[in-house]
Amino acid sequence: MTDPFHDVVDQIQRAAAYIKLEEKYPNGNMRERITISNKIIRFKAIISMNDGSINVFQCYRVQHSDTLGPYKGGTRLHPTVNMDEVKALATLMTLKTALVEVPFGGGKGGICVDPKDLTDSELERLIRKYTYRLLNDIGPNVDIPAPDVNTGPREMAWIYDEYRKYREDAKAVVTGKPIELGGSLGRVEATGFGVGKALLYALKDMDISKNPSVSIQGFGNVGIHVAIWLYGKGLKIVAVSDSSGCVENRKGLDINDLVKHKRKTGKISGFKGGRSRADIMSCKADIFVPCSLGHSVHKENAGKLSARLIVEGANAPVSTDAEKILEKKGVKIIPDMLANSGGVIVSYFEWAQNREGFYWDRALVEERMEKKLYNAYIKVKEYAKEHGLSMRKAAYCLAIERVANATQARGVQ
Repeated sequence: MTDPFHDVVDQIQRAAAYIKLEEKYPNGNMRERITISNKIIRFKAIISMNDGSINVFQCYRVQHSDTLGPYKGGTRLHPTVNMDEVKALATLMTLKTALVEVPFGGGKGGICVDPKDLTDSELERLIRKYTYRLLNDIGPNVDIPAPDVNTGPREMAWIYDEYRKYREDAKAVVTGKPIELGGSLGRVEATGFGVGKALLYALKDMDISKNPSVSIQGFGNVGIHVAIWLYGKGLKIVAVSDSSGCVENRKGLDINDLVKHKRKTGKISGFKGGRSRADIMSCKADIFVPCSLGHSVHKENAGKLSARLIVEGANAPVSTDAEKILEKKGVKIIPDMLANSGGVIVSYFEWAQNREGFYWDRALVEERMEKKLYNAYIKVKEYAKEHGLSMRKAAYCLAIERVANATQARGVQ
């Protein structure tokens, strides 16, 4: 299986060749300037555990590009976090922010840890140590972390609180904070709701049944809010999976009950209709929404999918090899940098509200988020149609052009 960074670089190279990037900027070495990260930070965090033992955790922060603004990207906690993954995700963030036209660059962070193995106090010490080690590398005008896999408002509050001990003007250092600490209304659900909106935009452009079925892989923050939003719009969700298993109901799952079960038990296993986790790939559905980890759809399992539409809620969930298989089957894919951009859009709104000291109501946040998301969707769709490209390649082309134009305008840095 290819690594995620190799896949992202391959996508950039192919899109750059299509738009004739080197011809537009001769002697500019633009491909490497877009591909290579500005700064890679790697360190170990040494933490005292509650039992008196000492543990060491590998930590990362990659600052890919600040051409269009401060570095922006989430911080994830997972035992599979590694440098190649973080580099890939930081690069994708640069392209995502360019595509939806928010004034940020791209960054990403992570700690190689399973948070389930730590107590709350141990996890807090780890997050605070991570923040302390990055004091000179993050800031409201430099690099702004955000939630990601296994992180949310609580962890962002710890980052904010640790940072403000040592720096002034701290409120906008991180987004996805609790409302009480300057978070934005609508931020927690923004990514999931945005995925749902992108799904409905795509449905209008496709000949799919009036009552399409949906399966969702991953039932964390993004997957839960995708399900809630789609269920509220009357769509039939027939299968959902998380790390504990898969549940299926051909007549449609009761999402309200499933969410209650998940929040009570921390997993979906034990809910009626249970199956093994891998079965999500073979559950029949018109639409598949991967909201788990990168490369969860790969060449070994892509052929099992029956969906005609894939809307990427996770970052880089479909490997390049898998995408080739799916394209041959005529599957349409709404790419991650477009579909899940609701989170970074509302993160931008939170950052702006923190800087202004003036806060918006939920309706205004949602209205402005949808406007940005819809405008980006239309531009990608029209570019894809005009050039006969997939939605992913069209998105890459548009994003690369914007980054390249800004890079050229700024000159050699």
